[in-house]
Amino acid sequence: MVRPEHDQYQQAAREIAPTLQGGSQVLEVAPGPGYFAIALAELGSFRIVGLDISRSFVEIAAANAEKAGVDVEFRQGDASAAPFEDDSFDLIYCRAAFKNFSDPVGVLKEMHRMLKPGGRAVISDLRKDASAADIQAAVEGMHLGAINSVLTQWIFRHSLLKRAYLPDDPRRMASQTPFGSCEIEPESIGMKVSFRK
Repeated sequence: MVRPEHDQYQQAAREIAPTLQGGSQVLEVAPGPGYFAIALAELGSFRIVGLDISRSFVEIAAANAEKAGVDVEFRQGDASAAPFEDDSFDLIYCRAAFKNFSDPVGVLKEMHRMLKPGGRAVISDLRKDASAADIQAAVEGMHLGAINSVLTQWIFRHSLLKRAYLPDDPRRMASQTPFGSCEIEPESIGMKVSFRK
């Protein structure tokens, strides 16, 4: 049975998998414990690599992948100076981490460099203009206990929202990179931003 905290990763993987062909090369930037990469690996014959700045997360994600019985490689490294060749990936995915990068434009430039021609990058993250009511509804959907629910809402409002971006921000960043532009799709408390090489 899928635990509630994994639901969002399972859903994201189910949305992404049909857009990929067998054998597609996928990079997840800042995978944390690896839930999305593992869920995607369970849905198709993709070559998936996760790149995280945290050595601890790399170890945790690798252990989670082994436990799940899937072949996903996790590597330690900086997304703004990634250790991969040009034109390496069909898809680059980043969930709930882009707002934390100190050099977001540099990360986008690296994503463009690493994508194969015709490849795409997808960033899914919190929107700065998410309302308190939307955040409360999203946290309620996580099925947390009462104390964890209050704590999670506090973290969203007083920490995560401060670092989040407004929808115009990714457009401005894209204009400073070879991508040039992006498509933005609003989500409940976030946005999905797609870039095409």
